[in-house]
Amino acid sequence: MSSVHLPAGDVRLEGDLVEPAGARGVVVFAHGSGSGRHSPRNRRVAAALNAHGFGTLLFDLLTAEEEESDRCSARLRFDVPLLAGRLGRVVDWVRADDRAAGDAAGASGASRAVRGPVGLFGASTGAAAALVAAAAAPDDVAAVVSRGGRPDLAAHALEEVRAPTLLLVGSRDLEVLSLNERALERMDPAGGHALALVAGAGHLFEEPGALEEVARRSAEWFTANLRK
Repeated sequence: MSSVHLPAGDVRLEGDLVEPAGARGVVVFAHGSGSGRHSPRNRRVAAALNAHGFGTLLFDLLTAEEEESDRCSARLRFDVPLLAGRLGRVVDWVRADDRAAGDAAGASGASRAVRGPVGLFGASTGAAAALVAAAAAPDDVAAVVSRGGRPDLAAHALEEVRAPTLLLVGSRDLEVLSLNERALERMDPAGGHALALVAGAGHLFEEPGALEEVARRSAEWFTANLRK
């Protein structure tokens, strides 16, 4: 794992990059509200994707100072345009192989290149940011997975999402399930988008086997859609 410093407009964000040898692509994670790159759920999914040969990049959408302020206001965590803009800049960083290799080498002391197609994995509000970022950069984002996502917060962008998107929802998370069903109806059927239920799971996928099911389905989705 390499610690990387990611340029995102007027701030630099902290991230953790893992790229297995011969990685078939890189999945960039966008965490949900009140979380960060150390999210245990996202890290478990990322480890499973690494085992399937995918690189992963988990990063903080907010700076340390912003996170401290947001603990009181909870304002920035729902600022989807801000979060999507930062996610888009991180995707730019990943796609710029030479720049990415240089920054990663500076952080880890060894040469490393980020190569291959890019997928996005978003959770909760991070899923909304992922959908907006995918809509804004159809040539740079190859596939999206949303875990318990809030696509309603990306309503203005749903029809423009071209990357095949898998909406994963717990079968017991009824309110979010309804939001995802309505979102899927607005997305272009030609995009190959899909909604899948994780049986018996709630919003946080804390039930035995639920997160493993998320990881399995995510790996299958990226295997099918993240192609060089």
